[in-house]
Amino acid sequence: MVRISEFPEEGELVVCTVQNVKNFGAFVTLDEYDNKEGFIHIRDVATGWIKYIRDYVREGQKIVCKVLGVDPSKGHIDLSLKSVNEHQRREKIQQWKNEKKAEKLMEIVAQRLNKSVQECYEEFGYKLIEKYGTLYGAFEQCAGNPNSLSENALEGPWTQVFIDVAKENVVPPFVQIDGRIELTCTLPDGVERIKRALMDGLESAKEKVKIQYVGAPRYRIVVTAPDYKTAEDEMKKVSDKILATIKQMGGHGTFSR
Repeated sequence: MVRISEFPEEGELVVCTVQNVKNFGAFVTLDEYDNKEGFIHIRDVATGWIKYIRDYVREGQKIVCKVLGVDPSKGHIDLSLKSVNEHQRREKIQQWKNEKKAEKLMEIVAQRLNKSVQECYEEFGYKLIEKYGTLYGAFEQCAGNPNSLSENALEGPWTQVFIDVAKENVVPPFVQIDGRIELTCTLPDGVERIKRALMDGLESAKEKVKIQYVGAPRYRIVVTAPDYKTAEDEMKKVSDKILATIKQMGGHGTFSR
């Protein structure tokens, strides 16, 4: 797995493979850092008294640990297993699997460009990791937003190939939220004014927004976005625009979640 730094940082979560279990702790290799060796002292394996350490770790097991300390000059990496909860473990394992997938996708990109994988990393791969945090993050963003590379000032003859591979192989993440809006207008052309207000809201949207008719005078706004914060911001912007427009047109509106 490609990393810009040779050693992990203190506090980082890392995927490890248990190599050797002793009564005083376990020796592991760090999958994401060229299989560098790390050590988990028995006190950091689990909370409470440990009678049999192999009840918690065993050779060949994949585990997620927190980095307690790193001494690059000596090559020492101290780790803790007990400091990682189940949610963190699942999330980190998924991230690790995503990065493994991203490496396979980079091989496809390299083949289509008639270049070696290393040449691709040197030309644009490392830049992508610096900009997006992870290689998979770059593929993910491009799958959902083909303009993401240009928006981040990343350009070159490789960009369209990268975008194509991303769109073919990665399902972009999204969250979906909804809200209710009630609109009334007693003027003779009130229905048209309500339609105009709803269209103004849709036209102000940057994310994917749908408005569904529930039953007079209620409508449902559905926002699909990459994350909840973006979705909530978009919901507020769209609903505020609708309410402002209907008010200007002599009507009345309320919004609720």
